[in-house]
Amino acid sequence: MSVRPCLPWPHPALKTPARDVETITDEIRAIWEDMIETMDAMPGVGLAAVQIGVPLRLAVVDCSDKRGQAIRMANPEVLHASVQLREHEEASPNLPGVSAVIARPRAVTVRFLNDRGETEERDFVDLWATSVQHQIDHLAGRMYFDRLSALKRKMLIAKADKLRRR
Repeated sequence: MSVRPCLPWPHPALKTPARDVETITDEIRAIWEDMIETMDAMPGVGLAAVQIGVPLRLAVVDCSDKRGQAIRMANPEVLHASVQLREHEEASPNLPGVSAVIARPRAVTVRFLNDRGETEERDFVDLWATSVQHQIDHLAGRMYFDRLSALKRKMLIAKADKLRRR
């Protein structure tokens, strides 16, 4: 296991949809373990494989009070989303130093392959739901700031560029 570096925005891999995972192998499990170690080192509550340069539809989420509760997902997809929205300040290690409040469905039902290679459907609410949706966006080649208006997105990226040049 190792902490992997996160790709800097605007790396092309962050804008490219990831490939589906065909089967859960020991190699996939090792990537998940690196992702968890990387997420914990940030510290963060989720990570998508594309953020560390792995172009596969893999994500990990751990919003628990104590670490060690990470959910490993391959090919996650939202089946149902609540009408009720929840606002949360989101950020990404790929564009450090900036964040934005994003409104997403408060609850989602997600289908994914788990670490045993079984199809699982699970309900997520509040921060768990926000993090899962954030990771699914990454796997589709989207960043959280893509959900902002063009003006707010431009201002956020300009602020990040200014911080990076310091």
